[in-house]
Amino acid sequence: MLQSSFTGKILLILRSSLHQIIRYHELTRPISYTPHLALSALAVALFGLLLLLHSYRLYATRLYAFSILLIFTTLCEIIGYAFRMRSSRPPLGNPYNVINFIVQYFFIVCAPVFLSAAIYTTLTSFIGAMSGGNSAAARQLSPLGLSKRTILGIFITCDVVATIVQVAGAALIGVAESDRKSPDTANNILLGGLAFQVFAFLLFLVLLFIFLRNSGKAGKATGRDDAGRGNPLRMYIVALVASSLLVYLRTIFRLAETAQGVMGYASTHEPFFGALEFAPIVMAITLLGWWHPGRLVGKNGLLLR
Repeated sequence: MLQSSFTGKILLILRSSLHQIIRYHELTRPISYTPHLALSALAVALFGLLLLLHSYRLYATRLYAFSILLIFTTLCEIIGYAFRMRSSRPPLGNPYNVINFIVQYFFIVCAPVFLSAAIYTTLTSFIGAMSGGNSAAARQLSPLGLSKRTILGIFITCDVVATIVQVAGAALIGVAESDRKSPDTANNILLGGLAFQVFAFLLFLVLLFIFLRNSGKAGKATGRDDAGRGNPLRMYIVALVASSLLVYLRTIFRLAETAQGVMGYASTHEPFFGALEFAPIVMAITLLGWWHPGRLVGKNGLLLR
């Protein structure tokens, strides 16, 4: 009987200790939920296929800047989701490892920067090709008469600055959560970087729609309608606009998620991440892979014939 009582006390102590360990890990886990392995594995597989698609497009069209940027995008996503897999449940993952969190966040956040840069280069490529190399025609097409170099310089710089601020904020959140300190200051840093990125990309969308208006006016003046229903260029323009809106949707989600705080509803429910981070980026890269601008302005492109 004494042995039974002693064993019962040992089991009670072990159960209490286990509860404390689990509670400690719940408090120190750098991400507010344990990522599902299936979503991360699906992401690695899909981005792997898109990597192959864009590598083939690079070979076929020789549109180097755009294709290399999309290849970097898919590579970053693959690395990010691979480390997100390592943040899943044991035995494959460890959701309490801060390094896994920081690496997956860094690459998943940085990947759309290359995607955005590819979108910017697509706009400037369309301006150059549709103007036929004529500087006066290019100024007419270009939004606000901005040069291609100015458009790229402004928006790539904005993206780089915003991403540096976001990564710094995310890293500080991970450290604060692991040290059981308030992540509010770090979250505000992250929020500032996202707000700046949302504002900058909104300005790009305004310029993109000005370009569409200018190209429509130029088409009517010359009897050529590049965005017309019967024109094969129409779907490439639609793909550019749709992919831009998808990237913007993803950025707005990140801003809303961060505004709610580390333990907000969006931050603690992975379906939001899957639907508004993962899905828009996959769809945008797919659109730009199928209606690849290299088929217009690359080797033997439609606009160069």
